[in-house]
Parts: sequence; C-alpha cells; structure tokens
Amino acid sequence: MKPRWMRKKVIAPLAILALAAFGFAVMYLWNWLVPSVFGGHAIGYWQAWGIIILSKILFGGFSGGRPGRDWKHRMKERCDRMTPEEREKFLQGLAGRSGASAAGQV
Repeated sequence: MKPRWMRKKVIAPLAILALAAFGFAVMYLWNWLVPSVFGGHAIGYWQAWGIIILSKILFGGFSGGRPGRDWKHRMKERCDRMTPEEREKFLQGLAGRSGASAAGQV
C-alpha cells in the first residue's frame, strides 16, 4: 500500500483534472443544445462554471452533507415517535394514495 502522502499527491491532480473536465462538459453540452433548441448563445468555459455555481445555489444549496440524508433521518425519528395506531393510520393513508392495501405495505 502506498504511503498516505503519495496518495494525496495523486488524488489532488486527478481532482483538479476532473473539475476542469466537468466545466468543459457543461460548456460543450450547453453549446450543443441551447443554441439549436432554444436559440440561445454559445458560452465560454468560465460562463459554464458560472452556470454550475448558480445551479448549485438555486437547486442544491451548500449544506455540505450527503443529499437526502436529513429528510430520511427526520422521517425515521417521526415514525419512531408514532404510536401503533398512528402508524396504522399513516399506512392506510399511503395505501389510499397508491391503490394498494395497507397490509401489503407493512
């Protein structure tokens, strides 16, 4: 196994290369699709990064955690606090939405 410092020397350039490739991929896809589909203008590399950052702000936020983890944790806590009667009522409500029986959902 390689020493830790050697792995870091390999991973850092690969990460930088991957980020650069991601910017070029966004630029290429934009310039391929948007002008022909929507009649928009072609963009440059730094404009592509501006779109990436803007979309992260608008749609992803900067929470830093794994996406989807928080709501799963909250839902599990909520289910743990339910009484058996509340849980059965909740499952019946789910079954009513999907058209399946509550017994099949348990």
